Amino acid sequence: MIELAVLDMAGTTIDEAGAVYQALRAAVERNGVAVADEDLQTWMGTDKREAIDALVRLAGGTPTPELVEESYRAFAEYLREAYLATPPQPLPGVEQALAELRSRGIKVALTTGFSDDVAIPLLAAIGWSTGEGGNLDAVVTSDEVGRGRPAPYMIHRAMEKTGVLDVRAVLAAGDTAVDLQAGTNAGAGVVVGVLTGKVDQAYLASHPHTHILPSAAGIPALPETLPTPA
Repeated sequence: MIELAVLDMAGTTIDEAGAVYQALRAAVERNGVAVADEDLQTWMGTDKREAIDALVRLAGGTPTPELVEESYRAFAEYLREAYLATPPQPLPGVEQALAELRSRGIKVALTTGFSDDVAIPLLAAIGWSTGEGGNLDAVVTSDEVGRGRPAPYMIHRAMEKTGVLDVRAVLAAGDTAVDLQAGTNAGAGVVVGVLTGKVDQAYLASHPHTHILPSAAGIPALPETLPTPA
């Protein structure tokens, strides 16, 4: 029986019209280097400072700490502008899926490669929150862990925040390869790839997983999330 569902934000639970991809590419390429599509795909879902460092290096640049920090600030600004132009929305059926999971006693946590200054306003814009009257049990941002995906630390931090002790009772879901790798590295009992992001089924299926779904909206129908018959 699953006790905790840990889901990625952008592309998995929230539709932000591909703004993260565009902002990350723009933030890196402003340094005079070109980002290859396959490299961008590989580093989506990771901590964004780590992604900028890697993408600059892969493109032949030198990612000094100052350049990475300046590029991250540019990334955050590009993203804010994109979200103002096209406000993010919950992906179809996902709010209802989260509510269904919680109604069964399954806690719900969101994790993200965004830092607090990007993630918290994004959630506020769509009316999602933790605490009294909120629809989430925990949110874990990249600020809270020593390393982002594919490291397992955000999932373990979500367990810590929600009081879940057995990682085998965790479902981890996301729309990128590193989401699946993080769930596998954490030891999650269920690792779900969803196809609402920018990668196709064949690509996700080539990474460790237990399920591939069209959308996170289908998670409550998985057998592992259903109450055990008496």
